[in-house]
Amino acid sequence: MVAQAKPLPPARHSARTPAESRGLEKTVNTRKAKGRQSGQPTISDVAREAQCSPMTVSRVINNEASVRGSTRDAVLAAIEKLNYSPNRAARSLAGGEQLRIALLFDNPSSSYLAEFLMGSLEEANRNDTQLIVQGVNEEEGDDGKQLIGKLVEAGIRGFILPPPLCDDQSVLDLIVQNGGIVVAVGPGVASGTGAEVLIDDYQAAYDMTSHIIGLGHKRIGFIIGNPEQVAASRRLNGYRAAMENAGLETDDRLIVQGRFTYRSGMDAAERLLAVDPRPTAIFASNDDMAAATVAVAHRRHLDVPSDITVCGFDDTDLASSIWPELTTIRQPIREMTAWAVSTAARLLRAKKQGEKVVQETKFMPYQLIRRASDAAPSLVAEKRK
Repeated sequence: MVAQAKPLPPARHSARTPAESRGLEKTVNTRKAKGRQSGQPTISDVAREAQCSPMTVSRVINNEASVRGSTRDAVLAAIEKLNYSPNRAARSLAGGEQLRIALLFDNPSSSYLAEFLMGSLEEANRNDTQLIVQGVNEEEGDDGKQLIGKLVEAGIRGFILPPPLCDDQSVLDLIVQNGGIVVAVGPGVASGTGAEVLIDDYQAAYDMTSHIIGLGHKRIGFIIGNPEQVAASRRLNGYRAAMENAGLETDDRLIVQGRFTYRSGMDAAERLLAVDPRPTAIFASNDDMAAATVAVAHRRHLDVPSDITVCGFDDTDLASSIWPELTTIRQPIREMTAWAVSTAARLLRAKKQGEKVVQETKFMPYQLIRRASDAAPSLVAEKRK
């Protein structure tokens, strides 16, 4: 269960007291304290011991040739030291009956990707499932459909797909026509090919925008995410609806396109902060772009939140790693991908037994997490005098 966030303080407060900040910190750290309860080492423990990424550990487990010898040795030594049982990979590689599921990702945010992989790899270990992890960057020439075709030819029938892959009907048709199932993570439309897990992006963005308005802000900038992902447009629509329902006009100059990357966030923030009069708050569609906005504000000698409020979306580790820590929407990415893996495994087993696969939809709860990057605009006015 995701930890409950503390109620938001009344909008009339221009800043939080130290006592309030300590209380909010307890909320922030709840997730970090959860950890694993079984006492068994996880793939993240192995990665930490070997000083590499969980993806690299997965590649070693899957016996991929792309890993350097020294890195492979470090991972194997960590596995032995921690007595880690890596998905019973030996059985899988020897041709046993263990399920094989492909997880493809196309998200440029490293902080999002870390959460995405952690949840899926650890759940695969618990489910005795071999997970084939593959990145797809179509902007750099990768062909997602061609890759999926090769995986299908190799006998893979279970796929976990994030957007935009899970919104590509030709990709879904290819998998279904070959007897496969898809579990979509954050899809724009129902795939009809297995299952989907998502949050209500529209309502989450509406709630965050309403929170910022409740602090007293009227000129609120918005940085849109990747235009190829439906979640980006849903968050934009939530922002627009909250502004309209509050009776506030939307200045088109305060809505800037990003791509969910840190660099695009910097470019968008530069454009927003060059508008005259500039916004008193900026809501970015993910934490990477929000963190970039904070950096640009600091470079312009603007204090966050005294001069400008900055809020994000996702609540990746990045949100609590920068200064000031970000107020953001917590999207339970690990839980979503863990559910995707366990559901894909269950549906594949059912399909092998001749059972009919019925489309499943799982909405995960989100939370507005308030930290130190937002404040009432009255502080801005005082500084400008």
